[in-house]
Amino acid sequence: MGFSFSFGAAVGSGAHSRYYEQCLERFEEPLNEASIWLEESAKMKTSGFGWYNLPEQSDEEMEEILEVARWLKGYDAIIHVGIGGSSLGNLMLHQSLLPMYYNELPPSERGPRFYLADNPDPDKAFSIWERASTGRVALIGVSKSGATAETMSQFLWFKSMMERRFACDATDDILVITDPKEGVFRAFAETTGCRSLAIPPSVGGRYSVLSPCGLVTAEALGADAKCLLRGAREMKEYLSSAGGIGTNPARRLAAIHRFHERAGRPMAVMMPYANRLELFAEWFAQLWGESIGKNGLGTTPVRALGAIDQHSQVQLYTAGPDDKFYTILHVRSRPDEVLLPDVCDASLQPLSYLSGHGLGVMLGYEARSTAAALVKAGRPMVWIEMNGISERTVGALVFFYEYVTALTGRLMKIDPFDQPGVEQGKRYTYGMMGRASFSEDAKEAEAFFSRIVCDRLEA
Repeated sequence: MGFSFSFGAAVGSGAHSRYYEQCLERFEEPLNEASIWLEESAKMKTSGFGWYNLPEQSDEEMEEILEVARWLKGYDAIIHVGIGGSSLGNLMLHQSLLPMYYNELPPSERGPRFYLADNPDPDKAFSIWERASTGRVALIGVSKSGATAETMSQFLWFKSMMERRFACDATDDILVITDPKEGVFRAFAETTGCRSLAIPPSVGGRYSVLSPCGLVTAEALGADAKCLLRGAREMKEYLSSAGGIGTNPARRLAAIHRFHERAGRPMAVMMPYANRLELFAEWFAQLWGESIGKNGLGTTPVRALGAIDQHSQVQLYTAGPDDKFYTILHVRSRPDEVLLPDVCDASLQPLSYLSGHGLGVMLGYEARSTAAALVKAGRPMVWIEMNGISERTVGALVFFYEYVTALTGRLMKIDPFDQPGVEQGKRYTYGMMGRASFSEDAKEAEAFFSRIVCDRLEA
């Protein structure tokens, strides 16, 4: 598949090396059990475990996705409305697999322009509409429940703007991606006859990127959805046969994360050295934070990007508190290398050491340098390399981290597929917006908020 996983610096300073080995020994059997638990629960289609089966989607399911993608390709612009698991995965796939500055390319070199309305900020909503409404617009609403306030409010607004702009019913230009049987979006699709795709009932939002949620727009804009699933399937097959903690990188990494959580390192830094993978760190942050942060346990995901954060964060990483575990993600090869020219100006001769090198080569040295600096400072880290960025490798990487996250949650004896803290915030918002049967939640939210503003200074 083109990956390598290096764990030689996973402990850090070495003071805990024996404790680490003991932990690995103790984690062996729980990880064996966790792997069986994943496989058997997925076979039974237990709620939350559906992501495990996504790499094996049927030909019929894929053809439905591809047919909708072909329809989307006929539009000038796509407005995708969703938040969290209904947005971050899309952005991650688009950034990693589509040409950079995709929307700015001439029409002959791209598909429809793509705009994602996630945060319900009116500035962003207006800006999207101003840019998208210059041609034919398709509106996609993504919410499994059809009740997510941020998504539904923006869906209603963009739908009304389309109807006003084009002076007609927008139904023929709408796609909803939602639960196959229940919820407001499903009722809307059945009532209006608009296009719809189903999110498998057993797939949670943050694990949905390899479902229609992420695949349909990726395919419509130029990525290969089948190849994404192929990469995920190859990684699944590899992890299912890679043996125990000594030979299986997912089991090893889950154990390492649990070790450092126990050792008092409450932060997990994900640092890819590739602009195309910047939003992979963002996607990881939601996956990890929502899945692992429960019952007073978990580690806080921290997003970083090399080499930018080499200049803004590595001072803290190497000389600040030893409270973080680091993952550096390195890309071995890049198809478009930028070679640096010979230095001719006398005043620039001190820079002649750069001549003949490629920017990609330099970025690789930057990654190795940061890793070496962390090791010198006694900081724990793992080093992951991938041969290149493609549908196969991205699909494999996505499945790998979903698998690691589920195993880590199991080691912590928490449910890695629910999100009770998120649900509480949703209930408060519903109440304050006036949704029926949530009035008590609104009162409770206001009572807690009053504790904040009781001590306020005005400037």
